[in-house]
Amino acid sequence: MSTILKVDDINVYYGNIHAIKGVSFEVKEGEIVTLIGANGAGKSTTLNTISGLLRSRTGSIEFYGEKIDNMRPHKIVENGLVMVPEGRRIFPYMSVEENLDMGAFTRSANETPKSKALVYELFPRLYERRKQHGGTLSGGEQQMLAIGRALMASPKLVMLDEPSMGLAPILVRHIFEIIKEFHNRGVTILLVEQNAKAALSIASRAYVLETGMVAMSGTGASLLAHDRIKKAYLGAK
Repeated sequence: MSTILKVDDINVYYGNIHAIKGVSFEVKEGEIVTLIGANGAGKSTTLNTISGLLRSRTGSIEFYGEKIDNMRPHKIVENGLVMVPEGRRIFPYMSVEENLDMGAFTRSANETPKSKALVYELFPRLYERRKQHGGTLSGGEQQMLAIGRALMASPKLVMLDEPSMGLAPILVRHIFEIIKEFHNRGVTILLVEQNAKAALSIASRAYVLETGMVAMSGTGASLLAHDRIKKAYLGAK
C-alpha cells in the first residue's frame, strides 16, 4: 500500500500555547487510521491543520506526494481530502438535499447525481428526509448528513472528527457500521475519536496523542490489547 498522507514534524500554536509538538504520522491507501487521546491532546487541532484551517510553524504535510501545508482549504478538498468536522456543522435552515449539494461545490454538476445516489444508498433515512431542514433531524441523522455531505466531494481520504460525540450507544454502533461500509467501498479514513474501544476495533493502525505529541503507535489490535491503553482509555484497572 502506498502512503497517501504524510504528516511530518508539525508544530502548531494558539498564541503562546504550543498545542501540537512535532507530530508525525502517515496514512496508507485503503487504511483506517485512528488518532486517540484525552480531551486537549491535540487530535482536532491536527485534523484542522491537515485541512488547512490552521498552519504549522514547521514541517510539512503531503497528500499523494504534493505539499498541501500552504494550500487553501477548498483546494485541499478539490484534491480529494475532506473533513467531517466535530459537532457536525450542518446548515440547519437548508434542506437535507441542499446540505448535500453544498458538499459537491468543488465537483462538476454532472458528477452530483451519482454521488447523491451513493449517499442515499448508504443512508436511506436521508432520502426519506431529503426535503426536511437539517436542523430538524435527530443527532444521529445529522451525523449521517455530515458524513454524506463529505462523500459528495468524491473524497480519496475522509477525516472524521469525533463522529460518535453526543450519540446514544445504539447510534454509535450504527455510525461505526456506516464508517466500515464506506471504507469497504474504497474510501481511506483518518478517524479522531474519544471512544477508543470502538475506534481501535476498526483501525488498521492507530496513534495515541498525549499533550500534543505522539506517545504510542501500532496496529489497532495491538493497542486495544495494550495494558497502558486499557488503563488510560478503556476503563480497565
